[in-house]
Amino acid sequence: MAAAGALLVMGVSGSGKSTVGALLASEVTCSNAFQLGWKFYDADDYHPEENRMKMRKGIPLNDQDRIPWLCNLHDILLRDVATGQHVVLACSALKKVYRDILIGGKDDAPRKCAEPGKEEKLAEVKLLVVHLSGSFEVISGRLLQRKGHFMPPELLQSQFDILEPPSAPENFIQISVDKNLSEIIATILKVLK
Repeated sequence: MAAAGALLVMGVSGSGKSTVGALLASEVTCSNAFQLGWKFYDADDYHPEENRMKMRKGIPLNDQDRIPWLCNLHDILLRDVATGQHVVLACSALKKVYRDILIGGKDDAPRKCAEPGKEEKLAEVKLLVVHLSGSFEVISGRLLQRKGHFMPPELLQSQFDILEPPSAPENFIQISVDKNLSEIIATILKVLK
């Protein structure tokens, strides 16, 4: 498994991305395995208000809504990883193309050059994808108990409909949300060592 400068904790709404990501960043920071400490970002905090309003109204986001948001997240990851900061990002990243944007940006975005006169290449983030997977029934039950989030439970089916679970050659692990939180964290930490 390729060494990663960033971890992406992904899955549908209600899979536990934010909880696992925040706890993982905390665990990794306290671990002797890494001396730099890990920074946590919740992608939901970076949605523009238009996206939040759309979801509150029960309207699923489309690619045009998500791509600028994902490009912004890529830039944040790239900035932190370039300074040596390890990062944990909780983000749905439901489609492979979304994960590709988080890793390499978007093809028509401004490109970064290593040296003048050399061919331009998009700067990439080495990313380990942690896919939190579970059944519709289990995750729906979690969403019905969640209060105060802009993502209504009625949109969960639309997320399952577009979900493209990670597959080779992506750098990923898949963990069932049926495991308890400490088992999920321990599994991820074991992969990182």
